[in-house]
Amino acid sequence: MAAVPRDAGSGPAAGARFFCTAGRGLEPFVMREVRARLAATQVEYISGKVFFTTCPDLNRLKKLKSAERLFLLIKKQFPFDVSSVSKGRMCNEMQRLISDDPESWLNAISIWKNLLELDAKKEKLSQRDANPLKRNMGENDIIIAKKSKTEIQENRECQLEKQMEEEILEQGNVITEREEVQEEESEKDVAKAVVAHNQGDLTFRVSCRCSGAVAKTFTAQEIGRVIGIALMKQFGWKADLRNPNLEIFIHLNDVYSVVGIPVFRVPLASRAYIRTAGLRSTIAWAMASLAEIKFVLRGPGVNVPTSREVA
Repeated sequence: MAAVPRDAGSGPAAGARFFCTAGRGLEPFVMREVRARLAATQVEYISGKVFFTTCPDLNRLKKLKSAERLFLLIKKQFPFDVSSVSKGRMCNEMQRLISDDPESWLNAISIWKNLLELDAKKEKLSQRDANPLKRNMGENDIIIAKKSKTEIQENRECQLEKQMEEEILEQGNVITEREEVQEEESEKDVAKAVVAHNQGDLTFRVSCRCSGAVAKTFTAQEIGRVIGIALMKQFGWKADLRNPNLEIFIHLNDVYSVVGIPVFRVPLASRAYIRTAGLRSTIAWAMASLAEIKFVLRGPGVNVPTSREVA
């Protein structure tokens, strides 16, 4: 396979540059799906990965069924030549992934922050729309309390009934307060991730995969350490291996060098509605797509779309 040319992390004004990982042989399914579902452009693939440009919309990106994981692309370039250079020089070449073009990193971080902000706003609006009664309870607390006191004074025989109503209202208020606290905590987490870069307090970790000649010279831990030090020097970020705000993914082999940011913590191939593990979800989707299955599998409280419906 020919070497992969350098590719910018962000696409034109019409969209951003992403890439998906896919099982061997499933790349054509991913290419067809991103074109049909995301109206993607500049679609190309190399073994195990599909690159494309599309509008950064999390709701649409989450619907991909044939891909394993989704990443926001920062860099794609030729592989490192480790045969004719020393190990020290190779470390310098790896650090140049950051120092040569810091603008592509900043653009990718900006897109990543916008995705988080938009997703947080949509989740907040959907939660409010789903619970209109609970949302309005807090506004009517004072009026209801006054009415209940007046009714108790006028008719003592209804005292027990009114007490029960008050208890129900209090329970509803407790639930509302808990939901508000959870929403505030979620907003704080997103805000922390969004604002962290501007404050220089962004925490990160590097996940590295290497194979071929690179793997014979460096371990994944050594490459992660080199890239991590370069990021700290260039942007002032802080390393956090356990609970970082940001994860940097790097894949180095004899064909290409790719750097990206995982869009979701959970892989796309993880289906929330599948309770019992069986055939790999991406393979099952590809088989259903080839078979052009039209029926829908329904379970208790679960609707599983077929490949035809998904497409």
